Amino acid sequence: MSREVRHFLYDIRQMISIVENATAGKSFADYSGDPILKLGLERAVEIISEASRGIPDDLKTSRPEIPWPKIRGIGNVLRHEYHGLSDKIIWGVIVDEIPKLRLAIEAILRMVEEQ
Repeated sequence: MSREVRHFLYDIRQMISIVENATAGKSFADYSGDPILKLGLERAVEIISEASRGIPDDLKTSRPEIPWPKIRGIGNVLRHEYHGLSDKIIWGVIVDEIPKLRLAIEAILRMVEEQ
């Protein structure tokens, strides 16, 4: 049975909440010095990446400010090229991109729930 798009959106929203809660009051030094925090946040970003694949293109185009191909791509990096991953890159995603993605996902969810 295939999942409905709203389930992918809920998964992304849940992972964003986890990231926000885990990083509240934390700095880059906290992140880079805590291997369990790093693993947890990387996994949340990986789930966001995978769930984004279930969002249809017409919904993605409604939020062009989001770099959807990069969201897809970071999952591949986390799975296959983890050894070359920079802490600064992931922290940048968390600090700079996750808040924007939350706004977009909330807007897309409203669109989907109104249908």
